[in-house]
Parts: sequence; C-alpha cells; structure tokens
Amino acid sequence: MRKIALSLSSLIVSLVLLVIGNAFLTSLLGLRLSMSGFSSGVIGGILVFYSLGFVAGSLYASRVVSTVGHIRAFAVFAAVLSVVIMLHPLAMTVIFWAGLRAMAGFAMAGLMIVVESWFSRAATNKNRGSLFAVYQVVFFLSTAGGQVLIRVGDPTGFAPFSIAAILVTLALVPLSMSRRESPPIEPSERMPLRQLYTVSPVGVVGALVGGILITSFYSLGPVFANEVGLEQNQISNFMAIAIIAAMILAWPVGRLCDLFDRNRIMLVAATVAAVVALVAALLASTSTLVLLATTAVFIGLSATLYPISVAVTNDLMESHQITAASTALLLSYGVGSCLGPLLSAFFMDVMGPRGFFISGALVLGGLILFLVPLRQQPTVSVTDQEQFYTATPEAILGLAELDPRAPDIDESDDPDSYLGEPEEAPLKAEPHM
Repeated sequence: MRKIALSLSSLIVSLVLLVIGNAFLTSLLGLRLSMSGFSSGVIGGILVFYSLGFVAGSLYASRVVSTVGHIRAFAVFAAVLSVVIMLHPLAMTVIFWAGLRAMAGFAMAGLMIVVESWFSRAATNKNRGSLFAVYQVVFFLSTAGGQVLIRVGDPTGFAPFSIAAILVTLALVPLSMSRRESPPIEPSERMPLRQLYTVSPVGVVGALVGGILITSFYSLGPVFANEVGLEQNQISNFMAIAIIAAMILAWPVGRLCDLFDRNRIMLVAATVAAVVALVAALLASTSTLVLLATTAVFIGLSATLYPISVAVTNDLMESHQITAASTALLLSYGVGSCLGPLLSAFFMDVMGPRGFFISGALVLGGLILFLVPLRQQPTVSVTDQEQFYTATPEAILGLAELDPRAPDIDESDDPDSYLGEPEEAPLKAEPHM
C-alpha cells in the first residue's frame, strides 16, 4: 500500500490542487453574484449550467481521453478550465457566465475521468478498499479546503479568480511531470435509468434527492449566507463546517447501514434532516452557532443519501451489473443536480433566505412519503447486504473498478506497470564533436 501511495503521489497532489481550486470557484461565484445584486433565481439559473456541463462531460469527455491519452487530455481540460476561470471577471452577464459554467462543468468532468481512471488502474483485489477510502477522504478535505479560501481577497475583485486559476494550472505540474505509462480507457457499461428504477426505485429516487440537496448547497449556500448577513470569514466557516460534517457523519451512518435495513436508515436520515432543516429555517437567524450546527447536520445527513442509494442498489445487483448500475445512479444524481439550484433559488426568491432550508425540507418530505410504504419491506435481509462504503458522486465518476463491491479485478495485467518503471529511459546528451 505504501508503494502504491508513493507512486500515486503526483496524482494525489494534482487532485488536491484541482479540487481546492474548483470548490473555491463554485462558492466564489455564488457569493460574487449575490454581492452584485443578482436575485437568487438568476443565480440558480446561471450556476445550474455547471451541472449540465458536468453531466455532458461524464458522458462524452472520455472520447477526448481515448483519442489523445490521459496526460494530454488532462492538460487540455485544465487549460480550458483555467481560461474559463479567468474570463469570469471580464464581463458579468447572465448568458456569458452561464456558458462559462457549462464549459467549466464539462472540463471538470474530463479532469476527474483522467485522475480517477488512473486511480482505478492502480487497484487490486487486496488494496482497492483502502484506496477507495483514501480517495474519498482526500476529496472531502480538499473540498472543505476550497471553502477556507473564500476569506482570501475581495470577492468583487480579480484576485480570487486568479487564485482559483493558479491552483487549477498548478494541478498540471505534478501529473505532467510524471513519466508513468497511462492506463487504457475502457468503455463503460450502460443501464437505462428506467430499467434500474424497476429494480431499485429507492436507489434511483435517493440519488435524485441527494443531487438536489447537495448541489443546491454548493451553488446557493454562499448566497444564503451572504443574504443573512454573515461576514466573509463566517461564510467560509459555514461552507467548510458543513462539508466536514458530511465526511464525519458518513462513518456512523455507514455502520448503521451494515447493521439494519438500509431503506429504514435512509428514511430515518431523511426525517432527521428534514426536521433539522425546518429548525434552521425558523431559528437560524437567532444565532450564528445555531445556524452552523443545524446546517452541519442537515447537509451531513443529506450527503449520506447518495451512498445509501448506491448500497441499496448494489444489494440488488449481480456483480457484473454493479458498474452499469453505478453509471445510471450518477445520471439520476446529475438530473437532481440540475434541478436543485433552480428549486432552491425559486423558494429563496419567494420566501427570502429561509427558503433555502424550506425547499430542502420539502424535497426530503417527498422522499419520506416515497419511503414510508416501503419501511416494512426490506428488499434484502441484513445478513445478505453488501458492506457499506461511503461515496460522493463528484468523486466516483471513474471509480467503478475501485469500488470494493465491484467484481474481482483481473490482475493478469499487473497494475504496477502503471506505477513503477518510467515509460522510457531518460535521454542522454550526445557528446559534441
């Protein structure tokens, strides 16, 4: 494991820089638009284009990778994302920024495919559980780290955009300097969403709701925080604490999912999150501490809906269907991520800042009504359930092979060939005559 971690160090550094820069940009844009006087509805309409671009990238960006290779594709996507970031301050118009967000989403999906397929290629049947866990923790912490940067510089100025672009550009360096052989791109399996719904309606609906809630938070959380009067440092804390809470709550919820029926655990998580969201809508304005605490619980539990959905679905799949089912769940989450910012923005326009939490409570209420008839119908006995693994959809785009629940990896092609020796020997200088 240590050898693999060292071999993947360049990938990990590139991933950290990339995720920090992108997470910082996402929060920065919502805050900048809010401070410039745009309504919540307009902000949600602009930022939802990132999700549209990301979904498109998850479907088509792999073609670029298979055509030019991993490192060149990474350079292309990172260059596009850096340019897109730098273009934002030049003109603040709705159509222009919406187009930039779509381009950023597509580029980010391509970057994640490159990094994650490389991680997957390093997996063996013995180490992929550990790699999967390390990858998720790195992604969570990097996302939280991006929120800390909100306090750096004036959001209405050029400097924060420069910082985000610098981070994304620097992500090019470690991976571009690597002389390891890149892994092959293999076509992913597909399963129609309608077909998956007939087998696992809870998984599809849970993933959809998870996409609505989490993407709403990333897009409109800074807008909400600005509208309720939080200072710049407090907005940074507001975002970072909720993300850290999602990482922390994943482990106890996962343990409960291994001990009890997962449909019921999802029902309990959704119910508690809905109640806490209503409390936040009513009492959050009374105290910053109350706001931080309720948001942490609300977002932390909402973030567990997607991994529970994955676990519920995989319990019902044959081993050879897990990859295709995961792809379909990502599509369901992607649909939710497109709906979430629009829904939250509508409620915030109508009800003010508290509409952010009320919209979340209503979405969770719909999930609860869907789950209640199923509470007495466990689809799989607890003893037959697969082991639970936490998973964030943004960090699992190309990790189907790394998922420990997937079928055993064919190790006839040694993964070390993509980690150990350089692709070619260093060139030697020819002596001058």
